[in-house]
Amino acid sequence: MPKAILIDTTRCTACRGCQVGCKEWKNFPAVPTKQQGSHQNPPDLTQYNFKLVRFSEHLDGDTVQWYFFPDACRHCVDAPCKNVSTVEGAIVQDKATGAILYTEKTAKEDFKTIKDSCPYDIPRQDPKTKQIVKCDMCIDRVQANLLPMCVKSCAMGAMSFGERADILKQAGERLEAVKKEFPKASLLNKDDVSVIYLVADTPAKYHKFAVADASDADPRMSRKDMLAGAVAPLRKLFDSLQG
Repeated sequence: MPKAILIDTTRCTACRGCQVGCKEWKNFPAVPTKQQGSHQNPPDLTQYNFKLVRFSEHLDGDTVQWYFFPDACRHCVDAPCKNVSTVEGAIVQDKATGAILYTEKTAKEDFKTIKDSCPYDIPRQDPKTKQIVKCDMCIDRVQANLLPMCVKSCAMGAMSFGERADILKQAGERLEAVKKEFPKASLLNKDDVSVIYLVADTPAKYHKFAVADASDADPRMSRKDMLAGAVAPLRKLFDSLQG
């Protein structure tokens, strides 16, 4: 059965336990950074940072409002990056969990094509190996019946992991409760992703790429449909050349 993660930003305190836990589990080296006037560190996702707690501040009258967003791959149900891939076996979807996995074969992909296909700006490239990398939903842990490290590391209970149907039910119930205090609360792209965010305010206040932007598409089309329509002819051409 496909899995899903719920990230309830109303419970996030930006402790960065998820960010550190992910980095430690992957045994990634430190990424030297410089102060850029924000508590967000590092400034963006890198080949050594698959999880990043984003900090965004907004002035509400005389009060500064903080918005925290633990950013990572959404593991799309129908992943655009997988759809534009031209290298067999480079980007695959695990049947048991629904996780989108990048393999060493991504080194043969055109990085810009893969990165530009992602509505959440997630893929990064290792400059040494040329492999394209991102969160893999801790597939090694999940296959061993363990929680993804970000979920396990969250001390505030802001993250939940389980069967997709159960997580969607939990997300709906939590949204109903949160809306009593935050009427603008919503679940982001819940039908299209396996990592579902609950936000209390307008998504853009959290992060530019918090939700998939389909502003250039026909308003009657979903982003998934738009991308599928654009990619299908290219894939057919590629397949014909290969076969």
